[in-house]
Amino acid sequence: MALKATILPVTPFQQNCTLLWCDETMAGALVDAGGDVDRLLQAVEKTGVRLEKLLVTHGHLDHAGGVAELQERLGLPVEGPHADDAFLIEGMADQALRFGFPEGRSFVPNRWLVQGDSVSLGALTLEVLHCPGHTPGHVVFFEPTARVAQVGDVLFRGSIGRTDFPRGDHATLLASIHDRLLPLGDDVTIIPGHGPLSTLGEERRTNPYLEHGA
Repeated sequence: MALKATILPVTPFQQNCTLLWCDETMAGALVDAGGDVDRLLQAVEKTGVRLEKLLVTHGHLDHAGGVAELQERLGLPVEGPHADDAFLIEGMADQALRFGFPEGRSFVPNRWLVQGDSVSLGALTLEVLHCPGHTPGHVVFFEPTARVAQVGDVLFRGSIGRTDFPRGDHATLLASIHDRLLPLGDDVTIIPGHGPLSTLGEERRTNPYLEHGA
């Protein structure tokens, strides 16, 4: 069995919604379905993946704006983020208004996640890391066999997440990266919430926001 992934950029913010699936069972999940729901469902249909759940790294509109519609249309359970992002999800309509998006709808996850939780995906198990800083309830999904981490807006190629949003904190974000992400290992591929893929080793060596060689 192996983890497979395809990236489906959505919304004017070009957020990396990711379709993850287990190639043994073809059971899959959409991670951070921020919008463009019909296009996402068409892409899923083309792969032959059977959607099993919706995963959410954090409560910002471009990452979670399509979740309510998918939850309603497909009856899928929603897992994530951490409950500290509940205020963002409850305020989805306000976020949509602020950024000029179509109407935003809040939702209630079937399961809030905490550090040390795991999420099943077919025959695979994703480890949950609570990585606050960009938002207080941000989580990361890590699949240890494929060595892939879905990191949302914690870390990007050459950059890190913004911390000027409500309840963001720069020092907390750096601590999340140093204490929870980098120890996973240099060979781990990261799928960020925006932009190209990278590895933790590449970011450890070259990211200007991280201490060199830290």
